Amino acid sequence: MGCMPARAAEELLLQLDGLALPIDLVALESWTRQPEQASSELTAWLNLLEPQSRRDLIRLLQAPLVRDRSFGLQLLNSWTGEQMLKQAGSLLTTGADNRSTKPLLLSSLRRLLEMQSSVSTLELLRALPVVSVTLSLDESLQLASQWRSQLQWQNTALERLRQLPLPGRSSRPLGFTSAVPRHPQRLQLQVPHRVTTLQLELWPTQQARRGPWLLLMPGLGGSSDQLSWLAAALADRGWPVLVVADPGSDELAIQASLLGDAPPPGAETLPKRLADLHAVLEAQREGQLPAFGPAPAGEQGVVLGGHSLGGLAALMGAGLVPERGLGRRCELALASLPLTNLSRLLQCQLPGITGDGQASAGILQPQATPLLGVVAFNGFGSLLWPHHGLQDLNVPVLLVGGSLDLVTPPVQEQLAVFAGSTHPNSRLVLVEGASHFSPVRIENQGEALFRLGEQLIGIEPLKVQALLLNLTSEFLQGFEQPLSLSPQRREQNGVWAYVLDRNQARRWQKLVAGY
Repeated sequence: MGCMPARAAEELLLQLDGLALPIDLVALESWTRQPEQASSELTAWLNLLEPQSRRDLIRLLQAPLVRDRSFGLQLLNSWTGEQMLKQAGSLLTTGADNRSTKPLLLSSLRRLLEMQSSVSTLELLRALPVVSVTLSLDESLQLASQWRSQLQWQNTALERLRQLPLPGRSSRPLGFTSAVPRHPQRLQLQVPHRVTTLQLELWPTQQARRGPWLLLMPGLGGSSDQLSWLAAALADRGWPVLVVADPGSDELAIQASLLGDAPPPGAETLPKRLADLHAVLEAQREGQLPAFGPAPAGEQGVVLGGHSLGGLAALMGAGLVPERGLGRRCELALASLPLTNLSRLLQCQLPGITGDGQASAGILQPQATPLLGVVAFNGFGSLLWPHHGLQDLNVPVLLVGGSLDLVTPPVQEQLAVFAGSTHPNSRLVLVEGASHFSPVRIENQGEALFRLGEQLIGIEPLKVQALLLNLTSEFLQGFEQPLSLSPQRREQNGVWAYVLDRNQARRWQKLVAGY
């Protein structure tokens, strides 16, 4: 095998069933530091990998696994941390009976975090109270292969999308119509399900436009300020906007987890988000909120919207509930960590929170504010609605995704859900080069909790946001005049977006499925 090409050797290893590789942890550390000079049985096996795979493995072992002591300790107590350790414990075993290393990983990581602020994967392995561990090599290589295949699949999906016969169109960024900077009205609302008052930001309009008003919700760890660019611009065009931030999953909750005061927030915050939504709609219906603008601004009804987890809350608030069998689907989905679809970790928290999926009425009741539509930026729900998708919603939905999104990848999380749509005015938008964080704007970069690399940010966010504003405005105009947002290939300031109706989305899905 020493003369076998690296790629061929790696493919052979993938074909072997149940191959386990004993790993001398001292030898692993030596190979990581000097891969060309290290000499051991382990080195012989690792050198069968192709050069790029070897470099990726070394980079993975040396990279910080946990960067902050307090955050790491809280992560260990969270559901997400439980899943990560469970998966690692299945890949690495110890003893003659191949016991899971999960308990050892947990105790060793806790011990390291008591002594140092950050921990790398290699440091964690060396801290295990054993001389060697056994790596399930076939599962590890399959996980790496799945990662590469998923990325290749997403690239192929984009190529297939470009082949759709869509009419081309160019547009220019929309400017603000008011010369005076806009500022929201900050409101407080007493709600029975919270100890503290709910904080709201109202962006009223100066136009007497006969259109809907919008209720927007930020994503996990987001704040209302991050969606202010969109709220201000839409209000400037005649659509009042009310932004609701969840105190349990906003940026302050993330800060608390970083300081070690609370576990990282997740899908467990969704029930209270839905309760917030219901309380705000009830308060608006009963006249407890200030006027949205000159009559009849916002009197036509409401459009629910949000980013990421906020988009999921909008879809569920509009009436979608998880289909039965969610628990079993999650067992299959989490057989290996979803490296290219992190939203599955959030979706698979829900069986323990909302149950295994059941039919029930939506949050909006007939006597409440009329629901006109839903706008979800980087929304998700492939495990929640795998069969029907948006079929049970009788209002138009705008789903927006980015081709570089590895948190809620568009083919799995937007296309798969949208393909079930039955409303003729629903639209799926994919922005080429946009990421999961493209709709988010942080005016003061000093306030950012995390520094994201270019691969996570995607192309210039301000350019993407200018395009999203145009597309969202045209979607909202559809409630006043038909087919304002028609299927098209849109170019604006060098950014391309593909707007699909239900028929074109299903055609794209067939092209992707044939790959």
